[in-house]
Amino acid sequence: MNIKRLIVCGLTALPMLAGVAGQAGAQDLVPGASFQISCENGQNYVLQSPPSLFPGQAVTAHLHLGPHHVVPMRLIPMGDGYRYAGRGVWLDGIREHALLYLSKYQPMACLVDRI
Repeated sequence: MNIKRLIVCGLTALPMLAGVAGQAGAQDLVPGASFQISCENGQNYVLQSPPSLFPGQAVTAHLHLGPHHVVPMRLIPMGDGYRYAGRGVWLDGIREHALLYLSKYQPMACLVDRI
């Protein structure tokens, strides 16, 4: 009974949330970005982030490791550089130079380019 009520409430809230997103001005919408990560193992990975509705919103992204293997990531600002961290995978970098950790103690050197 409570689950049905929760689903119905969630479904009725969707148009309202879409209206809020539609009311966000062009100055409030921060565009998303796509990056190509070229690593020394010869593989190319894609990191995509969706647009943000307002400044200060947590930046999330998806790292595409394979056709059916996508890892959700979150941006963590780090002094001079950045870190995108996901479950068991992270990318540490400064500008276009980065280290991709697919396993804990074996980083791969990579170059990051904007698509």
